[in-house]
Amino acid sequence: MRYCLALDLKDDPGLIGRYEELHRHIWPEIAVHLRLHGVLGMEIYRLGTRLVMLMETDDAVYSPERMAEAARSNPKVQQWETLMWEFQAATPWTPAGEKWVAMTQIFDLRLQP
Repeated sequence: MRYCLALDLKDDPGLIGRYEELHRHIWPEIAVHLRLHGVLGMEIYRLGTRLVMLMETDDAVYSPERMAEAARSNPKVQQWETLMWEFQAATPWTPAGEKWVAMTQIFDLRLQP
């Protein structure tokens, strides 16, 4: 399955630079957590302060609920998420208490004649 999610960054060039630096080499425990829960691939793109994440998952393994539950009980993942929230900001459309929000697909060339 492919997911496309959005999140904003705080509008501060220094924070944005640090966020990008941290994502060039994420903590090994975070990569293990993602792969263990069925994330096959993940890419993040930035335009200004808007981030877009593309995530490919193994449907036989991936469950957003199970992954979130495991994250809540993993101290290293919680430490990473707390650190990331120093840089991140919810989009204007993000429900309270959430971070990354699924985007709605509106076009797919493969479906065109």
